[in-house]
Amino acid sequence: MLALFLTVAAVHLVALMSPGPDFFFVSQTAASRSRKEAMMGVLGITLGIVIWAGVALMGLHLILQKMAWLHEVIMVCGGIYLTWLGWQLMRAARRQHLQPVAEDAEVQVELAKKGHSFLKGFLTNLSNPKAVIYFGSVFSLFVGDDVAADARWGLFVLIISETFAWFTLVAAVFALPWMRRQYQRMAKWIDGMAGVLFAGFGIHLILSR
Repeated sequence: MLALFLTVAAVHLVALMSPGPDFFFVSQTAASRSRKEAMMGVLGITLGIVIWAGVALMGLHLILQKMAWLHEVIMVCGGIYLTWLGWQLMRAARRQHLQPVAEDAEVQVELAKKGHSFLKGFLTNLSNPKAVIYFGSVFSLFVGDDVAADARWGLFVLIISETFAWFTLVAAVFALPWMRRQYQRMAKWIDGMAGVLFAGFGIHLILSR
């Protein structure tokens, strides 16, 4: 039992640490807005993980095998949403390039618009291609029929807690004054690069279904 928990914890931590839409969303929201807004995004992402982990524990891989069309719908809708987020970021970067702001001015980024971080974090996680692949295949390998109900609940709590802790750390680091100053100086380049990455994730998700 302990070996199972340690293995899942290690695998999930590696999955969390590999850069993806969730990481870029939290880090950019923390740097461009505030730690409070980033934490709202973290709560949204954690809620998304609650759904993914819950469905995975109920047999997501079996559902996707029997309902291939559902897998395609998830991939296409997720790809469209991520592409839209990327486009919004690239527009923001272009505006900042055409109308540079002073270094001491707070940079406003559409991706992290005040008051919408929870919903955007939630939708970003649900549309995350890493989540579809991870919970639909890798995570499902560890929760076979031989895993007892109490162990499943333990893994459920572990995944949620680990996700919340990791992204809380990311939000805290990128909200540091030094990080925020660096972001403000390079906002248009960071936004542009993040926009390309988000759009790339989305387009890849649509084409690889």
